[in-house]
Amino acid sequence: MRLAAGDTGALVELLQLALIRSGFLSGEPDGIFGQKTEDAVKRFQLAFNLSTDGIAGEKTFSELEKYITGYYIKTVSKGETLWSIAALAGTSLDAVITANPGIDPDRIFPGDKITVPFIYPLVPTDISYSSYLVRLICRGLVARYPFIKLESTGKSVMGRDLWAMTAGNGTNEIFINAGFHSNEWLNIPVVLKFFEEYLKAVSRKRLLYGENAKELYNNTRLHLMPLVNPDGLDLVTGALREGEYYDNARNISSDFPFVPFPSGWKANIKGVDLNLQYPAEWEKAREIKFSQGFSKPSPIEYVGPAPLSEPEAIAVYNYTVNNDFKLILAYHSQGSIIYWRYLDFLPPESLRIGNILSEASGYPLETTPPDSSYAGYKDWFIKSYNRPGFTIETGLGVNPLPITQFDKIYEENKYLIIYAIREAAEL
Repeated sequence: MRLAAGDTGALVELLQLALIRSGFLSGEPDGIFGQKTEDAVKRFQLAFNLSTDGIAGEKTFSELEKYITGYYIKTVSKGETLWSIAALAGTSLDAVITANPGIDPDRIFPGDKITVPFIYPLVPTDISYSSYLVRLICRGLVARYPFIKLESTGKSVMGRDLWAMTAGNGTNEIFINAGFHSNEWLNIPVVLKFFEEYLKAVSRKRLLYGENAKELYNNTRLHLMPLVNPDGLDLVTGALREGEYYDNARNISSDFPFVPFPSGWKANIKGVDLNLQYPAEWEKAREIKFSQGFSKPSPIEYVGPAPLSEPEAIAVYNYTVNNDFKLILAYHSQGSIIYWRYLDFLPPESLRIGNILSEASGYPLETTPPDSSYAGYKDWFIKSYNRPGFTIETGLGVNPLPITQFDKIYEENKYLIIYAIREAAEL
């Protein structure tokens, strides 16, 4: 990675966030690598004995990463205690103890390696997202809360890992996913922020939005895949701006001039809509979308050459088959509604739970419009397992929704998610 003066986009916002967190830049991330950002990079480089060229290259990002992952590894020196280490880092003793399971606060010795989380919340809610940021957040969450599991469920077209995190000791499993569609990325920080708050409440044995988080943790197993479509996300937010895959996407888009490029891009990097890839009347979806003019790779609405032709769709499919989800939430935007049915399938408890989620969020329950009623992940899950599945369409406006909608969307969904976990525990 290499960022320099004049660059813009999601990766510049991330650079600025790290510089702000480390104390070398003031203000808010704006995604523009101007003089102020260049000066901050130089000050950071000088402080860490790097070449002070003002260019954020591999070595500079390597030093900055700890401010994105939200922790660092401390080698204990003579005379240091866990209390003094936490105080020097400006963090809490509870956070240090949680990040170092089994540690005896009264028995640490010179040379011991200690994970030290920073005090600030890990998940940013004021910048554009990239696959790089999601990877570092996942790494940071596992470091702060090592009782969770992180695994790669597969690879994207471009070879990026598709990360899933699991938290819980129970047998009733719930699956939450986001980022199927590239320009619906605002839901990624929504689900990640909730997950971080949930883990903190579990570790501190506190209530979260009125629910006993530790009790839910012991009675359920929460699976989170925050980003199904990393290549498409990077295209939309500007983290991908050159190369063969970018050029191919731009060529695909040129045949659909009514879709803004890259902001209107929903598909994976090959031009296949990942939420039209599942064996739930896929042929019917193909007939509808072809009749609408989406008969070849497109930024939107192309079903692909066959069901489960794309590696990202296959990864979600396999992850579902290899687990035993009692309930799923698939996050999309926009519309501020909840889709809860697939054709005439009516899984037990789905209407009751749907009404709870609707009341919690203020989103009405709706049936999926006819033109979009087939081949979605939620559709396939309901058809295959006869269990409650919900597509949550957040926000209002044109995708990608602006980051300014984050706070409102999060407020609407934090109770929805905690209640979904509670209901999954009782299924």
